[in-house]
Amino acid sequence: MDSWSKRKRTWMASGIAVLLVFAALSGPAIAHDDLDGARHTAMATPGGDYQKVSDLVPLPEFIPGLGTLYVQPDTLPVGPFLGYDREGKLVHITYMVPLSDFTESSNLIGLETTESGLQVDHVDITYNPGHPGVEVPHYHITLWTISHQEASQLK
Repeated sequence: MDSWSKRKRTWMASGIAVLLVFAALSGPAIAHDDLDGARHTAMATPGGDYQKVSDLVPLPEFIPGLGTLYVQPDTLPVGPFLGYDREGKLVHITYMVPLSDFTESSNLIGLETTESGLQVDHVDITYNPGHPGVEVPHYHITLWTISHQEASQLK
């Protein structure tokens, strides 16, 4: 792949990540302030059509670095995937975008965050060659609601 193609793909991934952050900040909170100003964080695993990823594909129930993942099967492969820590706290929302979506100039508009008022601490974009559930090469675009340090301790 030539240098221009690599830069174009990187710009596209960065652009999508920025759009996801803005959508998350303006869209559906895992955290909110009560009238007394106290901070509360969502602690319940998702209901509705969400299913535990480990019940759908051969992956461990708790994945180090990502936690326990939930997804609505009809949104695969992109998601959103909701990641919970061992205490049941929502710590990230991850989209798994196939590399082909970047190389085919696809637009990913209006991806759901599922939580209103989501407060994003930081965003990671990481390459993955494929795994059960999303076998094709793809990028994880992860909107973290916890700090870098807390995310690194997700074991």
